[in-house]
Amino acid sequence: QVQLGESGGGLVQAGDSLRLSCEASGRTFNNYAMGWFRQAPGKEREFVAGISGSGGSTAYADSVKGRFTISRDNAKNAVHLQMNSLKPEDTAVYYCAARRRPPWRTEVPRAPNEYDYWGQGTQVTVSS
Repeated sequence: QVQLGESGGGLVQAGDSLRLSCEASGRTFNNYAMGWFRQAPGKEREFVAGISGSGGSTAYADSVKGRFTISRDNAKNAVHLQMNSLKPEDTAVYYCAARRRPPWRTEVPRAPNEYDYWGQGTQVTVSS
């Protein structure tokens, strides 16, 4: 069982930056691929970024590529999402998710149903 807790959301203006963090419980954090998803009102939950257990592989949605960066610190059981050049369309609740997977697996899951554990979410609002 893994428990996830997100932090770092808030209200910012277009062009600003935010850094989201997700802390996980447990002692085998590198055995989990991690992902960030978001869900805007009236829309389905969508993949934003993901990272393999070792941190060696990352994946991004086309809409955030070049603006967002995912990273992880396995010593601190944490994964981060650095969001730069924010746009109003980035407004959503952002969720951290974990999928149990050996660290040598380099592929990054992208579908919500591929993840086993979810955080409660943190609101990001970008004003124009």
